[in-house]
Amino acid sequence: MNIFKNIFGKKTESIKTYEDFWSWFQKNENTFFEVVNNHRNIEKDFLNKISPKLNELKEGFYFLSGMYNADTAELIITADGNAKNIVFIEELISHSPKLERWKFTAFKPATDIKGVNIEMAGHQFNSKNISFCSNEFPDFPDEIDITVVHNDLNEKNKSEVGNGTYIFLDNYLGELDFLNNIDNLSIVGTQENQNELIPIEKLKDFLIWRQKEFIEKYEGVRYDTANDEYSVLEATLKSGNTLIAVVNSELLNWDRKASHPWIAILKLKFDGSKNNGMPNENDYKKLSDIEEEIMQELKDYDGYLNIGRETAEGEREIYFACKDFRKPSKLFFKVQQNYSNVFEIEYDIFKDKYWQYFDRYNQN
Repeated sequence: MNIFKNIFGKKTESIKTYEDFWSWFQKNENTFFEVVNNHRNIEKDFLNKISPKLNELKEGFYFLSGMYNADTAELIITADGNAKNIVFIEELISHSPKLERWKFTAFKPATDIKGVNIEMAGHQFNSKNISFCSNEFPDFPDEIDITVVHNDLNEKNKSEVGNGTYIFLDNYLGELDFLNNIDNLSIVGTQENQNELIPIEKLKDFLIWRQKEFIEKYEGVRYDTANDEYSVLEATLKSGNTLIAVVNSELLNWDRKASHPWIAILKLKFDGSKNNGMPNENDYKKLSDIEEEIMQELKDYDGYLNIGRETAEGEREIYFACKDFRKPSKLFFKVQQNYSNVFEIEYDIFKDKYWQYFDRYNQN
């Protein structure tokens, strides 16, 4: 125990950059390797040591670890399906050192279907008891909506079997392909499914085909901002406070929405208690300055379309539809860090190919 006291004693190193983290890791990698190699207290003496260090960089990093082979330990850092953390994991791993006894991996990798056999809570998850079907919707032809069927799922075990099936898919498809290639997913038992089932081992090829078809359809698509029209929508909420939204009505009627499938939302909270939920003059200027700063970075010709903003109940939300999630992830995190002393700031990034999140603004 003395060796752990010496390494993880009261004296700690501040972690501000990727280089800081890996420098700290290298100083302790021999001890970490022994913990993983001996399969003893991995969570306590390894993962729980890494977690607070990475949290100094950014929250949202998750970990898996084990022996990659007889001589090499592997650390897998995962976003647990959260798109807004993907770019930071990619950057972190790109800065990782070359260590003889370590392999560093970004995201859970895809696995050959023959090698995926998971047992959880007394249930098996493999290609023998899991299948799928694809759901087609005429109004949303580009949506990849998948129903996965586990033979043993029922109302009593729905939670645990559903969770195990999700983990199976994560391992089979790989974390990044799972995130990029499936828009909607439901997990059911055989009694809930009426469609013809397809063997789960064909899911990868199906998703590759659909993604190739999607890319060919929308490659090079750009939105013409020349005819943009912004509408101002005002409403009185149940609280008696005011809601004001400024939205690009021309953009919301665009017939190529799926080419920009990622929705990025920045939320800034202010004190609107004395002004019907609206910002005072000083806050209004600060909010406008931040929005202008974002607009200078997220350009329409680079694939970032400003849908508009909504202000109500002491909160402003700024909306973008994006071709990719990486740049807005970094920019919104930077804004959050830079202005945390001015506003409480949150942000979210999620896939919504047909921008259904904004249906409430549809005036047709």
